[in-house]
Amino acid sequence: MDYPPPSKPEPNNNCYLTIDGTYFKNNFCVLVYYDNQLKRRQYFRVVDRECWYNYMADLEYLKQVGLNIIGITSDGQKGLIKAVRDVFPGAIHQRCVIHIQRMSLAYLTRFPKTKAGVTLRYWVRRLHLIKNHNQKYFWIARFESWCRKYDSFLKEKSFSFSGRNWYTHKLLRKTRSLIKNALPNMFHYLDNPNIQKSSNGLESQFSYLKNTLKIHRGLSKKNRENFVRWYYYFKNQR
Repeated sequence: MDYPPPSKPEPNNNCYLTIDGTYFKNNFCVLVYYDNQLKRRQYFRVVDRECWYNYMADLEYLKQVGLNIIGITSDGQKGLIKAVRDVFPGAIHQRCVIHIQRMSLAYLTRFPKTKAGVTLRYWVRRLHLIKNHNQKYFWIARFESWCRKYDSFLKEKSFSFSGRNWYTHKLLRKTRSLIKNALPNMFHYLDNPNIQKSSNGLESQFSYLKNTLKIHRGLSKKNRENFVRWYYYFKNQR
């Protein structure tokens, strides 16, 4: 038998999920839906890619089998955001704080060359330390103050001899946009302890799975996909 028996989700009328996807070699992806209260994977599926259609199909299925999703935590993949709005329009969508922090630090680099970059990096590195509303308001005030102070600086442009122009500090602008877009959904975890602040738990599981799969080098794409299916099947039997 190639495929394991399907694992049926456990009905939960007050469900808080952490949702994430990860890619494997040979171009396939696994989407995982982890129930933070029941401490179990409610569902997983091997697909070709992360997209609105795949996420919507999975969420519709979970709804049909008895999951009422109150809140989710994710890294903010655009297709997932839209799918959640379509299937569970009232669900709270917590953006993974660690993902925001990691992406921002990658844009800012380890040693920023401008004072604006150094200052923003300082505050980004403290993002995961926020544990109450006073700290949240203070952090937001500092970020908004930074935006005002460096607004003109971020509008500076560079020009080529051909007349082409571009924003000089495009990575700083990219970091600002990332944080601004995520800000409305960055701190829901402070209001509800059932909401996870990050999807790090799933990411560590993905790392373990990939390291285990590396031991079995030489498998075809089909067998690699089936390895993942059986892996999660047996994990859910515990």
